[in-house]
Amino acid sequence: MKNIITISREFGAGGGTIGKAVAERLGYYYCDKDIIVRAAVESGNLTPEEIRYFDEIVPREFGFGQSLFDFYNKPLDQRLYNAQKEAIRKVAEKGNCVIVGRNANIILKEYDRSLHVFISATEHFRVKRIAERMPDLPEDKVIERVHAVDKARQKYCKHYTDTIFGNADYYDLTLKSSLFGLENCIDIICNAAKL
Repeated sequence: MKNIITISREFGAGGGTIGKAVAERLGYYYCDKDIIVRAAVESGNLTPEEIRYFDEIVPREFGFGQSLFDFYNKPLDQRLYNAQKEAIRKVAEKGNCVIVGRNANIILKEYDRSLHVFISATEHFRVKRIAERMPDLPEDKVIERVHAVDKARQKYCKHYTDTIFGNADYYDLTLKSSLFGLENCIDIICNAAKL
């Protein structure tokens, strides 16, 4: 049985919804961005304002001139990534968890009994889901938002993990929610976790 499940997802593909339902069905702890960020704040190394400002932003300057051993002089976003990475590892060490986002699949790639999942969907499906949640936003703005979030996730993943966001090589299971539907994705993940 897999007792650590990570879910990466395209924006609007339903990965968070799927992750919550998988956690509920398996009786696992659910961990998403908010919980990870809260744990990073509780570590005492960052303030909530610093985290909100730098979350998922790739630095313009990489800080090569700084000592790699001087944590407090590193660019803030590197400090944030390291704090989140530590929070993810602490959750994983307890097991029986579903972790959504934050490159957890790469951070936990060496962990036994883990299942790394990627959820994608057609653009039409994703735009429709986001538009339902933001009914006052014109469709062209929803499309713009979907593209912007996907691009930010791709850059963030490449910068911090030197991997390609959504590339099947980095996942055990990839599912298209627009084809299978959210409920079937939940079933497939739960069944895969039992292997």
